[in-house]
This record gives sequence, structure tokens and C-alpha cells, in this order.
Amino acid sequence: MQKTEKSLFVDNLAKTLEAANAAILVDFAGLDVAKQQELKTRLREIGATMQVTKNTLFALAAEKAKLPKEAMADTVLVGQTAIVYTEGDPIAPLQVLAKFAKEFEVPQLKVGIVEGSFQDKEALGRLSVLPPKEVLYAQVVGQIAAPARGLLWTLSSNMQKLVYVLKEASKKGGDN
Repeated sequence: MQKTEKSLFVDNLAKTLEAANAAILVDFAGLDVAKQQELKTRLREIGATMQVTKNTLFALAAEKAKLPKEAMADTVLVGQTAIVYTEGDPIAPLQVLAKFAKEFEVPQLKVGIVEGSFQDKEALGRLSVLPPKEVLYAQVVGQIAAPARGLLWTLSSNMQKLVYVLKEASKKGGDN
């Protein structure tokens, strides 16, 4: 890459990182070309992209995008690094990466920035088992609505009992 190309690449990557809801660094050592293409396809299906980059160019772009310093640490930017980023659901790429790593034992998660906050390898692992945002929202709404449903059931049950008692009383009253 020429120096001007590197500068353009860093600028474009910085803009991409600024716009992303999630940017996850992975070590893809041991991932052959066929598996790499398979992973890229799976990520594309959920609106994520995987891009292989040099560690030094990523560090420059991350600094330009004002990412947390932990993401640019020397201990993180070693070996073969790829960036998985998305502007969509930040958890979906983690789920795809975790499932793929379970199948093929590669790639290995390094660190990530999820919705603006730095996440280490362990935190990424915990996030990867979460359900998608929509499911979490539905669960919260269900939990909020549960007491109201219980109250509604109790009130309607009592009303039904009252109607039954009045109906029976009117039958007995009509027999007299």
C-alpha cells in the first residue's frame, strides 16, 4: 500500500468505526480462506462486515475515531487481526462469532467496543449468549405487563362469579 492509500484507508476505517454500533477485534490465525469466506457470509447475513487490517493501521484509525485506549493496547494488537463491525444489532455479530468459534475453534475474540463501551474478551463472551435486543425488549414488556394481566384476570374472575351467583339467585327467586 502506498502512503496515500494508507492515509485514505485509515480515514475510511475511522469513519466506519465512528458509525458502528459494535466493533469487535478477533484473532483469525488458523482460519483458512474457505472458512474465512464462510464466516464473512454468515456475518453479511446479519448486516455485519469482517475486515482484515494491519494492527498499526487499526491503531491509527481507532485513535482518529476516539475509541477507548484499551482497544489499541499493545497486548491487543498482536498477531493477525480482523475487525467485525455493524451499524445494526451489536449483539448479533458476537453470537455469529461465538457459534462459528464453537464449530471451528477459530477465530478468537480479542476485545470490542459495543455501543460505545469497551468490552474485554470475557465480557464479549457473556454478551454473545444474550438474546437479541428485540427479545430482551419483549421480555421486559412481558414482565411489566404480568401484574396488570393478573389484576385483570382476578377482577374478571370475581365479576364472573358475581354474575353466576346473581343468575342462580334469579332462578331460585323465579321458582317462588
